[in-house]
Amino acid sequence: MIWDDTGFLLSKNRYNENSLIAEIYTKEHGKISGIIFGGTSKKIKNYLQLGNQLFLNYNSKSDNRIGYFKIEIFKAYSPIYFDNFQKLNCITSSMNLIKLLTAESQKNIMIYDLIDEFYSIICKDNWLQDYIYWELQFLKILGYDLELKSITNKKIIDNKIFYFAESSTEKKIVPNFLIDKSEPVKDLKILLNGLKLIGDYLDKTILKPNNISFPISRSQFISSLK
Repeated sequence: MIWDDTGFLLSKNRYNENSLIAEIYTKEHGKISGIIFGGTSKKIKNYLQLGNQLFLNYNSKSDNRIGYFKIEIFKAYSPIYFDNFQKLNCITSSMNLIKLLTAESQKNIMIYDLIDEFYSIICKDNWLQDYIYWELQFLKILGYDLELKSITNKKIIDNKIFYFAESSTEKKIVPNFLIDKSEPVKDLKILLNGLKLIGDYLDKTILKPNNISFPISRSQFISSLK
């Protein structure tokens, strides 16, 4: 099996002294794992940064055996943010979420396009609010729509609008910007509350039921924002 495609680098791990095993989310083939021979060499490793977009040729002897990649750089996104610790952590966290939550060899052009859209978001100065919407859209594509509007109750307290999500065991305040997406937010604390709410949902609804640990990269990303 031999094919050419483009994709975003999700993860890389050393295979032997000279090679790496990489996971790449491709346009036509979904998430694919393969060996990059010589991946630790100076010629290649500089552009094997998580999130970079690559041209790739994939070769595998059978569907049951791991294949190998020949790669070239298409767009080097990550180096743009080497001096921006928050955005670099965001790239790592996002690629790790895609790695954890997508199935092997299942094409989904909406996810591929969403990764592309990710880079049009984080290049902005006020990017965090749109990134939170990006996470919600990613979960929705996977079939995990929070449907916040349908599960929240609106209350007006001291002429201010509040939204609450209630269950038999708990009551949570839902940040207004998650309901009214026309509302711009500059308060970092409110944005962090939005990220926490999504993180709690992710952990309880998706990760724990599938025996997946909460990703350290997302915790590090949130910590870098504080």
